[in-house]
Amino acid sequence: MEPWIILSVAAAAFQTLRFMLQKHLSMGALSPGGATLARFFYSAPFVVTLVLGYLWASGAAWPGYTPAFWLYAVTGGLSQILATWCVVALFAERNFAVGITFKKTEVVQTAIVGLVILGDRISVWGMGAIVLGLVGVLILSDTPGPEGRWWRRLGNRAALLGLASGAFFAVSAVGYRGATLEVASDDALLRAGLSLAVVTVMQAAGLALWLMWREPGQVSRVIAARRTAVWMGLTGMAGSLCWFTAFTLENAAMVFAVGQVEVIFSLAASVLFFGERITRREVWGIVLVTLSVIAVVMLR
Repeated sequence: MEPWIILSVAAAAFQTLRFMLQKHLSMGALSPGGATLARFFYSAPFVVTLVLGYLWASGAAWPGYTPAFWLYAVTGGLSQILATWCVVALFAERNFAVGITFKKTEVVQTAIVGLVILGDRISVWGMGAIVLGLVGVLILSDTPGPEGRWWRRLGNRAALLGLASGAFFAVSAVGYRGATLEVASDDALLRAGLSLAVVTVMQAAGLALWLMWREPGQVSRVIAARRTAVWMGLTGMAGSLCWFTAFTLENAAMVFAVGQVEVIFSLAASVLFFGERITRREVWGIVLVTLSVIAVVMLR
């Protein structure tokens, strides 16, 4: 089995654990912004320590960065902050498994972003897979209720947050892959680690300053929640390192396609840990989205 496939599965597992912790913290202890900061705030020290230790153990010199690296890193980092914020806010709207499935539209959106920005062509079969994914998203977002006609229900807050998170994650993935390829080293793990260290430190510092301005007291609450949040930092670091390394070895669409096992992991977490129930309609939506994102890569 190729290394990038193993890394993608591992990244999906770590990411599921991290989102479980974020959901727990966002349910009273922290705001969506605070729960988002905790993910970066507690990852940064571990990432920096890990990279410095790797440099010392391997005897490698600090490689250089091209100017394009910083553009990719800043774009990817900011997009990931916005994406994570959307996902945490989404947890308050719908259950865990459905929230993660909305986020996984990032694969379909990555294909679209690649077509618009990079000129990557999509076959007729690939476009059919995208349409299949759209049907799955519509099934998930069509929340039954008396609040209005079907098209109004499709425009609910959960649907918008889920689609926004997928779009931001798609942009961040492209940015991170671009950043790792701009590091002057043949060592894929070193390129991934250095890129991750730079991005995570910028995210932690930038978001902390933002919350100090917009949500006074949230940074203190993040520090007070350290007993739980530190595990979020560890799982976030492990997941991001796996994602970044996989991005150096394979394109983002392929990596995300394998990462769809996260839907299965999140469904298990939803039922086993949060005691949530999945309706038959939601199961069909999850199945369609999962099939579509796999087909996008296989048939594109």
